Amino acid sequence: MTSSVGVGILLTSLAYFCFTLHDGVIKVLVETLPVWQILFFRSATILAGCLLAGGPSLTREAITSPIVKPMMVRSLLLLAAWLSYYNAAKYMQLAELTTLYYAAPVVATVLAVPMLGERVTLSRWTAVVVGFAGVIIATNPAGLRITWPVYLALQAACLWAFSTVLLRKTAMGARSLVQMSITNAFFLIMTGAMLVQVWHTPTSTELVLSLSIGVIGGLAQLAFFEGMRRAPVSVLAPFEYTSLVWAFVLGYAIWSDIPTTNVFVGAILICGAGLIIVFSERLVSRH
Repeated sequence: MTSSVGVGILLTSLAYFCFTLHDGVIKVLVETLPVWQILFFRSATILAGCLLAGGPSLTREAITSPIVKPMMVRSLLLLAAWLSYYNAAKYMQLAELTTLYYAAPVVATVLAVPMLGERVTLSRWTAVVVGFAGVIIATNPAGLRITWPVYLALQAACLWAFSTVLLRKTAMGARSLVQMSITNAFFLIMTGAMLVQVWHTPTSTELVLSLSIGVIGGLAQLAFFEGMRRAPVSVLAPFEYTSLVWAFVLGYAIWSDIPTTNVFVGAILICGAGLIIVFSERLVSRH
């Protein structure tokens, strides 16, 4: 395994841990604050951090960057994915929702072939399938029926997968701070337009949590963007499943949720999917 791919795997794993922590805080906030407002504060905090780190030249670089249009498309895809996901979440059990949403790594691996020209090896396909099997076992979505929320959850998975592949396509065109600035500027505009209608004056606790989402989300985005620059999508896709493991860990640490036996079995398979990638890529690099 080349050092670049190894760093990409580590950064992507860190990104999914931060995304999981980020989602945990959102789960607390969404009970009292509108989703649009949460996303607005998140984007504002990340954009402010980017401008502080990048300086005045970052604005000029972002405006003149050739990836503005594809990043705008990606931002629209992400917004549509989140809206589909949150609307499906109103009517579905968490286990069902999680299983359907984690079809995304499978879709991303499939799309990586025609869109990026990647050669997906047998070991990469095996890792994706093993990881998805782990998700199914861990979440145990028995009795799932085809309904409109199910379609929304699958739509969210497909949109997220497409946006991930698109990110890999644009990752080499600009540095990560530029990509983050463009993405969050678009989100700020889109969520700000809705903020007038849904504004809820936050308490001091809600404000601190809203800003913390931006800090955690910014770190997650930076690690995710940098990881995508260093490794193929088909290598990184299975590591998205690790966020489910982190979700169970944080669920136990914060809400004292005790995982059942099937959760442990699923977690072992998910970890196994990551190990398949690590060892197979190391074997390829040696040859």
